[in-house]
Amino acid sequence: MEMNKLEFLNIQIDNMHKIKERILRGDDITFEEAIVLSKVKEKEELYSNANDIRKHYTGNKIDLCTIMNARSGKCSENCKWCAQSAYHNTSVQIYDIVDKKDAIKQACHNEKKGAHKFSLVTSGRTLTDANLELILDIYRDVKKETKLHLCASHGLLNKDQLKKLKDTGIKHYHCNLETAPSFFQQLCTTHAIEEKLNTIRAAREVGLEICSGGIIGMGETMEQRIELAFELKKIHADSIPLNILNPIQGTRLEHMPPLSDEEILTTIALFRIINPSSLIRFAGGRNLISHMEDKALNAGINAALVGDLLTTVGKNIDEDLRDFERLGFDITKESYD
Repeated sequence: MEMNKLEFLNIQIDNMHKIKERILRGDDITFEEAIVLSKVKEKEELYSNANDIRKHYTGNKIDLCTIMNARSGKCSENCKWCAQSAYHNTSVQIYDIVDKKDAIKQACHNEKKGAHKFSLVTSGRTLTDANLELILDIYRDVKKETKLHLCASHGLLNKDQLKKLKDTGIKHYHCNLETAPSFFQQLCTTHAIEEKLNTIRAAREVGLEICSGGIIGMGETMEQRIELAFELKKIHADSIPLNILNPIQGTRLEHMPPLSDEEILTTIALFRIINPSSLIRFAGGRNLISHMEDKALNAGINAALVGDLLTTVGKNIDEDLRDFERLGFDITKESYD
């Protein structure tokens, strides 16, 4: 007998619930199951299930991180999305390592506003030992002046350099995989994703927690987004910044069409389902989803970059905190101490 639409709908929802219950018991979803979930028509049910998983594993805590662009422009790498690449002609500011006083002032301001974490981010493939010493000097003074958890994002550092960061008081190292391994070489050819993985492994070996995520909307398929989510699971990413491509004039992706709201929300939900206990973080491109941030927060998000971002202006921190509290999130620093 042919199955009617209502029976089919009930089977789809029942399967989603069974997968959710397995994850709540500590089991993992398979790649094949994630592909099936990406195609279900009952999207609201998918988002709700992801939110239930978020509540089970992390409660209503929300982790708030701020970043400062500590060296900008003239990057030697040819990443198609990046405004700071020397291969692109953009209006991005160009400057070397920031002044220590400016960095400390920014960190103190961010802490006063309610941020939990602070990270310096530098353009370029890596840092020379001399520039690393300048960065370490900034971190030492930020640590003296604030109680912020310190993070770092300085490209493809080696193990000795990462150990110096750890010894200075850095807790997290950020190195985005950016996209699925199967798609990476279509976006960047000056380095390989394996080099990123080597840096991440070295950071873990010296005792740093890992912040690693990617950008969606660069021409990848939904299957490749799921591939990225599983790669991040494999490296045990503690924090996963989920960026949405904001096409910047002068880059080779400046004409990429925007993703639909459904694609974005489905991706967020799947990242949560695949990585149930990680911080899934609002990051770049938030201005593109300002009309549906409430929905995103109820589809698995439990962390955010707040304040200004690398090459774009971010959302007002005070406004962010009001919105998070309105939705029942705990914004106190003690949440993640």
